[in-house]
Amino acid sequence: MLYALIESLQGWLDNRGLSWLVMVMYQLEFRALLAALLSFALVLAFGRRVIEWLRSKRIGDSAQFGMDGVNQLMQSRAGTPTMGGILICGALLASTLLLADVLHNRYAQLGIIVVVWLGVVGGFDDWLKLTQHRREPGVRDGLFAWEKLLFQVGVGLVVGFFLYRAGGSDGAHVLNLPFQRTYVPTPSIESMIQPPSLAPGVIVLGVGAFTILATLWITSMSNAVNITDGMDGLATGNLIIAGLAVMVLAWIAASPRAAYFLMVPEVDGTGELMVMAGAMVGACLGFLWFNCSPASVFMGDTGSLALGGLLGYIAIAIRQEILLLLICGIFLLEIGSVVAQVGYFKYTRRKFGQGKRIFRCTPIHHHFHLGGWKEQQVVVRFCVVTVVLTTIALVSLKLR
Repeated sequence: MLYALIESLQGWLDNRGLSWLVMVMYQLEFRALLAALLSFALVLAFGRRVIEWLRSKRIGDSAQFGMDGVNQLMQSRAGTPTMGGILICGALLASTLLLADVLHNRYAQLGIIVVVWLGVVGGFDDWLKLTQHRREPGVRDGLFAWEKLLFQVGVGLVVGFFLYRAGGSDGAHVLNLPFQRTYVPTPSIESMIQPPSLAPGVIVLGVGAFTILATLWITSMSNAVNITDGMDGLATGNLIIAGLAVMVLAWIAASPRAAYFLMVPEVDGTGELMVMAGAMVGACLGFLWFNCSPASVFMGDTGSLALGGLLGYIAIAIRQEILLLLICGIFLLEIGSVVAQVGYFKYTRRKFGQGKRIFRCTPIHHHFHLGGWKEQQVVVRFCVVTVVLTTIALVSLKLR
């Protein structure tokens, strides 16, 4: 761990007048950007080898959709290696371990647990589905939906509880509602001497409510990103945009001056999550090199479950979970379309004897694809929407 090594050698470097060589490592912004560059470089360096290994194991996409039209549109995907999320998660974890203060920072430690836990669950699910043809007939082809949900809820409960314990102030536990001031307006000089008081009407969550909220966000965002991962570059591109927004929000939460100025929750210690978000952005950017149309590899559940869960976790830690709903509007639209389609189909089948659909096909990116949009148009337009939503979310920080 490079950061821990430099910290332990600081006295030795000071005695020899060499501390100036490593002082930049104590700057959070530098480490976050370096983590992005490092994870990007790692994915590019190992990407081709991992893809060839996946091909050699015949770990390829063979998804079937409920409509012949979609199957025909997506038939070119057959045989493309999936489970490429091991590239993203590997680069993300390596960069975080090297450049974040993982030995002393509880927020970074919990973030690593989320990525590893959900990455393993997604990887196991991918492996079962993609190697089913090698095993005996009738053997399951993946984890059951309730099994995945059980693991997602499990990590949410564990991480949510310890995340609450990690917060050292009321600001780390408030329910940050849109347009609501977290703190009483205080001159900048005074706020640097004495932290401002919470504004009247601010809700401070107890351990139970906080843990339930964390579980809900980690689980829902994990599934939302998983549902979105259905076109070349779609999930990856939107994750890059959302990750950049989360980097900015983590910096604000870790900076008392910025948080008090904007009157949003200040959460001491969450700066290391900016490094982790930077590593995620860099890893996704490197993965997009191979995942852009026509894709050479897909991230699979291995990557989508872990990255979605990480987004939800960071938002909870920095108390910006409501803002994340806007930033990740496309992800929520995708999973919402599936829920609405299934619910409406079951309702109409029960009431009229024949199920009806709201959309041509879900997730909703297939609805537009069947409607005449090219795959690249769907991906680019969805990313444009995410940029717009992210801009609105960041602008809204000042409207309090």
